[in-house]
Amino acid sequence: MDTIWLYQFRLIVIGDSTVGKSCLIRRFTEGHFAHVSDPTVGVDFFSRLLEIEPGKRVKLQIWDTAGQERFRSITRAYYRNSVGGLLLFDITNRRSFQNVHSWLEEAQSHVHPHSIVFLLVGHKCDLEAQRQVSRQEAEKLAAAFGMNYVETSARDAINVETAFMDLTRQIFELVRGGDIKIQDGWEGVKSGLVPNTVHSSEEVTKAGRQCLC
Repeated sequence: MDTIWLYQFRLIVIGDSTVGKSCLIRRFTEGHFAHVSDPTVGVDFFSRLLEIEPGKRVKLQIWDTAGQERFRSITRAYYRNSVGGLLLFDITNRRSFQNVHSWLEEAQSHVHPHSIVFLLVGHKCDLEAQRQVSRQEAEKLAAAFGMNYVETSARDAINVETAFMDLTRQIFELVRGGDIKIQDGWEGVKSGLVPNTVHSSEEVTKAGRQCLC
């Protein structure tokens, strides 16, 4: 029997305030661009099904975090239960690029004993005339961190699907290869949901693995 989704991945989106985290997530999950967006207070939640391969869907739970310092103690609590993350900076704001390293360090210090697969995202690429960070410089930083890099625009819907698909594919392959495992007490990855049936957690896990064969 087909599953509604093979796996559920929890993703976290981090970066300085005003880099466009909420706008990017809303473009991906709701399909529209909000010209006016209130600052995120603490953490907001979004979700969407993504077809990673023909007939194989992954449910994404996406945590939109506040970039302001006063909310950092709240957002830190969400790192540990995330399997993947988008690390955003604004290509027109050099300081947001310079702060990428501190965001990554903070995330890595709070995920133990797990790890997060990150994608570096240069946002607002529609504002090319105001660019303060070159693509080459960002790609070099991403390579140093062992990440992929993509430039996006929520306003013009540029590479929004690509960013989330790229990250989801990376995680999917690591799960399929056994490098990332489902673990009790960890919400980063969950097994698939089978419609119209009731299974034990062991049976659901087995069903999800069979669908991957």
